[in-house]
Amino acid sequence: MADGADPAIEEDRIARLRLIRSANVGPVTYHQLLQRFRRPQDALDALPDLARRGGGREIRVAGRAEVEREVQRVAALGARYLFRGIGLYPRHLAEIEAAPPALIVKGRLALLDRPMVAMVGARNASALAIRFARQLGHELADAGASVVSGLARGIDAAAHAGALEGGTVAVIAGGIDITYPPENAALQADIAERGLLVAEQPPGLEPRARHFPYRNRIIAGLAAGTVVVEAAPKSGSLITARYAADYGREVMAVPGFPLDPRAQGCNLLIREGATLVQSVADIMEALRPIVDGVAAPRQPYAAPPAAIDADDRDRRAVTGLLGPSAVPVDELIRLSGLAPAVVQLVLLELELAGSLQRHAGGRVSLG
Repeated sequence: MADGADPAIEEDRIARLRLIRSANVGPVTYHQLLQRFRRPQDALDALPDLARRGGGREIRVAGRAEVEREVQRVAALGARYLFRGIGLYPRHLAEIEAAPPALIVKGRLALLDRPMVAMVGARNASALAIRFARQLGHELADAGASVVSGLARGIDAAAHAGALEGGTVAVIAGGIDITYPPENAALQADIAERGLLVAEQPPGLEPRARHFPYRNRIIAGLAAGTVVVEAAPKSGSLITARYAADYGREVMAVPGFPLDPRAQGCNLLIREGATLVQSVADIMEALRPIVDGVAAPRQPYAAPPAAIDADDRDRRAVTGLLGPSAVPVDELIRLSGLAPAVVQLVLLELELAGSLQRHAGGRVSLG
């Protein structure tokens, strides 16, 4: 992936990408596979047998040529990969269970070492909210923070524009070479040059509806806290705020006029305990306990001992407790009486077989 790189390192990273791009391998499954097999190539070799044990058909394993073409495309775009547990991967993001195994980034990598604050809000935002988001973005960047958002129209675009000179990080839902929405093409190009673009999906992939919640979890995971400027009660911005709360990060919101539907989500967050924001000082005060340790060195991702095996009786015990409604994995462990490693292995087999869905908050269901 880089001229003059160690061939062993290159082989390891190609194997990691093949694992990531294989069917039914999501972030949680990927990390569990590496915990169990240590070496990415060993995990790749085990995929067909694990899927068979989970009752599934033959699994599609990403081919080497397919991944090498992707690597060449990323290099041609002037971008690079960051792998969880290796090198420059963002420290805060690495802490969440569903952290992307690999990110594709382009721009100023040094922005990942600064305190990061997410700012999200309505696409159809009011003029006052857009002005305030731009002002907050500028003042946060001027204070030394990296402003993180999703490059959507409205509040996202205003926050990025305000922080562009000082430092902004844009997380996009599709491939790093795809512009969405089209009207933000110039802004996206500016961020690639003066800020940092971040994508989880491979180049060339057009964003679909399911990709936006994936993007939102990255925004919340990167940042020490999330500020919601304007949002309806069931908006994607509130999804980002919920992720932030689940990750133990600070949730902040700008209050709004009660009769404006775009303010109802923010007012609801404040009623539920989010920090009320009226100025950049409110944000910095709320985040001070979190960002004081931002300069701490990154810790390598350490894999625990390999999981023990599961037999057919264990599989029946776990699958018998599963259904179409999501249930916490901790509850499956308690009710089955099995070792956590055994339950996790059975769930891993089911997911590779295409029979399991993972949900936020460590919950799973059949489907």
